[in-house]
Amino acid sequence: METKPYLIALDLDGTLLKDDKTISEGSAQVIRQLREDGHKVCISTGRPFRASSLYYDQLQLDTPIVNFNGAFVHHPKDESWGRFHTSLDLDVVKRIVEVSESYNVHNILAEIVDDVYFHYHDEKLIDVFTMGSPNITVGDLRTNLGQDVTSVLIHAKEEDVPAIRSYLSDVHAEMVDHRRWAAPWHVIELIKSGINKAVGLQKITDYYGIPPERVIAFGDEDNDLEMLEFAGCGVAMGNGITGVKSIADQVAKSNEEDGIAHFLKDYFAL
Repeated sequence: METKPYLIALDLDGTLLKDDKTISEGSAQVIRQLREDGHKVCISTGRPFRASSLYYDQLQLDTPIVNFNGAFVHHPKDESWGRFHTSLDLDVVKRIVEVSESYNVHNILAEIVDDVYFHYHDEKLIDVFTMGSPNITVGDLRTNLGQDVTSVLIHAKEEDVPAIRSYLSDVHAEMVDHRRWAAPWHVIELIKSGINKAVGLQKITDYYGIPPERVIAFGDEDNDLEMLEFAGCGVAMGNGITGVKSIADQVAKSNEEDGIAHFLKDYFAL
């Protein structure tokens, strides 16, 4: 009998990836088997494509991918699929840079798909963000940015994060959604208002004609909430934050305990 295909959506950091940023052999094996059985597997991450492509290639995927939490969705193997890029208005970004400067933030980073712009020179951050060797420009964002922006990261002092976030909510709520990164980073991430991983995932389910009840999504952080709610089966990782576990349909073992592999083996009786 023919099984109806499921879409399995995987967050990367803290979910598919172990803490050392590798995919366990167990997870890779289960994913291979499910793909052989006709199911679709996709990555849905806050990372840019250049920092997720190695995992896409390692799993030998042939599906679209959700990057920047839904602000950029494309199909690495099929250009005709389209590129969905939802960006932040340049004027709004310039105003946000001005306010951030008044808080003496450590740095402000703007990404336009795979080009990275640093407001201030910053060895430590440059190391973190140069995976996949993007074009890097350092200097005043108000001068250097010439077009709308995929995402902005504000690296602030811990005590200033709440004030900057409340400014963003008060002044730019119509335009911008912001989230706080998990410790140890005191980073505020901004993308266009109304964009999240579920919005990106819906483009993929529409394309394959797979209804939400046949979507299984795995995540661990607050940028996974909408995606887990969208999926018929939203799975929180054992290491996930409380908010994710409370909205999830199921809780798996942690990313260090091969949570995805164990869950999918049970679910599909492999």
